[in-house]
Amino acid sequence: MDIRFLGHAAFALEHNGKTVLVDPFLTGNPKAAASADDLAADAILLTHGHADHFGDTMAIAKRTGAKVVTITEIADEINSSDEGVEAIDTNLGGTAEFDWGSVRLVPALHTSTTPNGTVSLPAGLVIEIGDKRIYHLGDTALFSDLALPKRRGHIDVALMCIGGHYTMDRFDAVVAAEFVGADQVIPCHYDTFPPVETDAEAFKSDVQNAGFAEVVILQPGQSHTP
Repeated sequence: MDIRFLGHAAFALEHNGKTVLVDPFLTGNPKAAASADDLAADAILLTHGHADHFGDTMAIAKRTGAKVVTITEIADEINSSDEGVEAIDTNLGGTAEFDWGSVRLVPALHTSTTPNGTVSLPAGLVIEIGDKRIYHLGDTALFSDLALPKRRGHIDVALMCIGGHYTMDRFDAVVAAEFVGADQVIPCHYDTFPPVETDAEAFKSDVQNAGFAEVVILQPGQSHTP
């Protein structure tokens, strides 16, 4: 199973010919490693509705036929549009099952409004694919519930925001790495725009020196096989 970093908080998870996209913000993303027109997708998973996460969801889903998994209110907006895109209306604690694996929505501490104005709760995503469990924390502040997903099963890789300003910063993310308890952490949501610029190498040193996880820093376009 390969994890490809597409820039900002966007990832492509690939296994056995299936591609699962998470938060595909590509158009207008100065760090985007791919064009929305070039990406395959068997499913699209959304953490929340902000434009830098919702991104190219509709265009990609319409072109590929991928179903979108997102929280109920955003799914209702998508399903009521005239774009011909189908969304699965999962809510916090709920799981959507696919032939490639599953995704479960868990709490994140943030806000969420779609570009069309739909307000909802944000979520983290616990994704099971290719015998790995991947936890995309979404946009979140540091809070103690980040320690709960591992109670359901060990986390292999955490995709973790570290940029500060809109989410937890790299210092709080060190504590988050301890809470999550993943084998590996891939930082994201940093250096895309000036407000979220940070020192990823310092984050890596702090996490690894504390013994919390191995940190794998990916540049946009790079892939990692856990």
